[in-house]
Amino acid sequence: MSVPRVLSIAGTDPTGGAGMQADLKAIAAHDGYGMGVVTALVAQNTHGVRSVHVPDVGFLREQLDAVSDDVVVDAVKTGMLGSAPVVRVVTAWLREHRPPVVVVDPVMVATSGDRLLDEDAVAAMAGLLGLADLVTPNRAELEVLAALAAERTAAPRGPSDGGSAPLSPVEAAVLVARTWDVLVLAKGGHDGGDTSDDVLVSADGPVRTFTAPRVATTNTHGTGCSLSSAIATRMAHDGDWQLAIGAAKSWLTRALEGADDLHVGTGNGPVDHGAAVRDALPVPAWTDRWWHDVDTVLQETLACGFLVGLHDGTLDPDVFAGYLAQDVHYLRAYERHLSTLASWSTGEDAASWTAAAEGCADEARDLHHRRLAGSRADDPVHPTCAGYLAHLQEAADTGSVGVLAAAVLPCFRVYAWVGTRLGVAPPVHPFADWLGAYGDPGFAAASASATERVERLAAAATAADRGQMARAFRRSTEWEAAFFRMPTEAVGRPSGAAS
Repeated sequence: MSVPRVLSIAGTDPTGGAGMQADLKAIAAHDGYGMGVVTALVAQNTHGVRSVHVPDVGFLREQLDAVSDDVVVDAVKTGMLGSAPVVRVVTAWLREHRPPVVVVDPVMVATSGDRLLDEDAVAAMAGLLGLADLVTPNRAELEVLAALAAERTAAPRGPSDGGSAPLSPVEAAVLVARTWDVLVLAKGGHDGGDTSDDVLVSADGPVRTFTAPRVATTNTHGTGCSLSSAIATRMAHDGDWQLAIGAAKSWLTRALEGADDLHVGTGNGPVDHGAAVRDALPVPAWTDRWWHDVDTVLQETLACGFLVGLHDGTLDPDVFAGYLAQDVHYLRAYERHLSTLASWSTGEDAASWTAAAEGCADEARDLHHRRLAGSRADDPVHPTCAGYLAHLQEAADTGSVGVLAAAVLPCFRVYAWVGTRLGVAPPVHPFADWLGAYGDPGFAAASASATERVERLAAAATAADRGQMARAFRRSTEWEAAFFRMPTEAVGRPSGAAS
């Protein structure tokens, strides 16, 4: 399925809740490629419009031509036009190019109550409406359009014009639809009741009512802009107005439900254009992102001479013994840090960190001692091992359970990952017991459990703390690589490690 190219012709909103900024968000949320031609520069925020600057209409035409001379436009949505000259330029361009889908959001009155279209421009709208496929007015705008339609057709508008009663929204929409042979979506967002009902009306009368729960929020800034852009994009995808409107309305309802969580502005805030898209995406795993971030380091680790020799059995036993001696130094300190995490945690988390610490003690005492058989006990701490331990201590000194947990996690994950890559060695392999320890299912389960604990900490952290955790994880992974290189390469610090 191709991505529709959707052009918004509208004013701006520097706070991003309405106008072209909202249009582009809505288009992107419905898998469209958004483009924008600016009709007016609007100084506004969630409290209302402060001023409007309308560039020369010659420049407006240049923008429009720049798009149509180069890009095939699948759908157009017009928003704030502001003045009669602007309306006429846009109308002329549409008449010349006539895109397959034209949705007119007749931006005349903002949600805040500000009037956004002058009287001359209202009169000029007649030509534009004749080129539209769908018009999406709010209640106040529908009244203005109905009055304009009545003037053109001499139709009664209410008691003052010989009518017995004011026109209902649906009657007003039918009048507009018949006058310009256009579909009208009579929106019910400003009505009362438990539901918000939008009625699609044609020249023949009501076509369908789209119902959704009314969302209790005052953050409705830009709903009209967003809905019309969503409909235009969906129509370019679906080819059916009822499908397009139904999908767009469901999306807008979810955007309204998420609006209060945005905390944008202190007035009538915007809707959450990304809420429905976010719902459809998998929950991001921070630890997976950190793991992907260090992929280059992991590949370099696996290719180092120590692990290659360990895997194929050619590693010098004395070199391996030197590695084990440093691993004993490391595990003794690592046990302390795991115990610290246990003391900083509660419940199952504390128990899990405690079990990991006890596992470290067992590892240092049993497997290493069997392999070393009491030798190398006086080996000094290698500078690489010392550097890694200093990094872990720095993480502990932050006093943050999240940072320390992120710093200790690579020892789990890299160790388990290497085990899956090295595979199972035959019993006659000189390092079969050690390779078996790498690939032990119990350790893999411990690694997965530690990852889950760190993931929860990352999800609950602030962005600043999460960034510190990511850096601690990255640095530990670099130290893991350096630790594996240590027995067979010259002394050095890991790439990117601080002094």
